[in-house]
Amino acid sequence: MLRSLYSGISGLRAHQTMLDVTGNNIANVNTTGYKSSSAQFQDTLSQMTQGAAGPQQEVGGSNPAQIGLGVRVAGVSTNFGQGTSQSTGRGTDLMISGEGFFVTGKGTQQYYTRAGNFQMDAAGRLVSPDGGILQGWTATNGVVNTGGATGPITLSPDTTAPAVATTQATLGGNLPSDAAVGTSVERQVKVYDSNGAERSLTLTFSRSATGWNVAGADANGATGASTLTFANGALASGGTMTVGGITVNMGAVTGFAQLNTLAVTSQNGAEAGELESFTLAGDGSLIGSFSNGAKEVLARVALARFTNPGGLEKAGGSTYVATANSGAAQLGGAGDGGLGSLASGSLEMSNVDLSQEFTNLIVAQRGFQANARIITTSDEVLQELSNLKR
Repeated sequence: MLRSLYSGISGLRAHQTMLDVTGNNIANVNTTGYKSSSAQFQDTLSQMTQGAAGPQQEVGGSNPAQIGLGVRVAGVSTNFGQGTSQSTGRGTDLMISGEGFFVTGKGTQQYYTRAGNFQMDAAGRLVSPDGGILQGWTATNGVVNTGGATGPITLSPDTTAPAVATTQATLGGNLPSDAAVGTSVERQVKVYDSNGAERSLTLTFSRSATGWNVAGADANGATGASTLTFANGALASGGTMTVGGITVNMGAVTGFAQLNTLAVTSQNGAEAGELESFTLAGDGSLIGSFSNGAKEVLARVALARFTNPGGLEKAGGSTYVATANSGAAQLGGAGDGGLGSLASGSLEMSNVDLSQEFTNLIVAQRGFQANARIITTSDEVLQELSNLKR
C-alpha cells in the first residue's frame, strides 16, 4: 500500500488533536486561573531507501535518501503566563501575581491551583469550589512559623483577641490658667484589668496658686497625686503620675487662658474581642480585626513553586498534581523566592488569547483538509493501479 495513505491518516489524527486542544482552550476562555495549552508536532521515523556514502578519490559522496512516514503529536504543553486581573470585591477571592500556586488539600492528597476563588465553609475554613481546603500556617499569638508544617487555614468567627490590661493612659488639651483658685476639673478614664473587666480611673484637677494639683483614684482603691506647673502655657513640671500600676501621661497638657479642653486621648487596655473581619497583606498574612479594636495576624497563606511547572499533571477542577518531572513543591510565603505577591478582592482570569486560538482553528482545519486530500489522492492512485487490468 502507498506510504502517503498512512502519512495522511497520521496527519488527520495529529490535526484532530490540535483541534481538541484548541477547542478546550476556547471553552475555558472564562475559567478562573486556566492556563492555555498547545499541541506540538514532530515527524515520525523515516524509512531509509539509500544510505549516505563518503567521498572517494574518483567518486563523490552521496546523501542519505529517506521517506517520512507521517506526523505525530510530540506533546501538549501548558502556557503558565500571567492571566489578567478581574476585580470582584470579595475578601476571600485571592490572586497571585507571580509564579506561585495555591496549595489545597483533600484528605492526604495535595493539589496546586492558580484559581483563587475561595469561600468559607461551615467550619470557618477557606475552601475552593470543589471542596479543596486552602493550606497555610496558623499563627500562635500573632506569630507565624513558616518553617513548620502547613495545615488548613481556619478563620472561625469564634476566634477571640485576649484582653489587655491597661498600663498607660494619656491626656491632652488645655487647662485654663485664668481659672479661679479652687476650680475643679474632673475626667474619667475607662481602664481594664488582665481579664478585660472594665473600671474607672477618676482624675481630679484642682486649681492652686502655682498651678494645678492632680489627684487620681482608681475604682480598686488605688490613689496617686501630682502637681502641674506651667510656664508661658507650656508644661514645666509634673507631667506623669502613677495610680495602681497605671502611668498617667500628661505631658501634652497645656496651660493657656480661657480654654478648658482637657481630654483623655488614649489608654492601652482592651477587653476581649471577637473576630469581625480580616484583610490580606501582600505577604499572604491574614490579619484579623476584632471588636475591641485589636488587629492580629491569624495565618499566612502558603504558596508553592516548581522547578518545571510544565511537568505538572492536570487533575481537574483547575488543579494540578506534582509529577516526577515537575519536581517537588517548594513551599513559601508570598514575596519569597519568586513566588509572587498576593492580592485580595481580585481573581486571575484565563490567559487564553482568543485571536490566537481562532487562528489555530483555521490552521488545524486547513491541515486536516490537506491531509484528507492526501488520502483521496492516494485512493485515486490505487484506483488507477487496479484499473490496469480490465
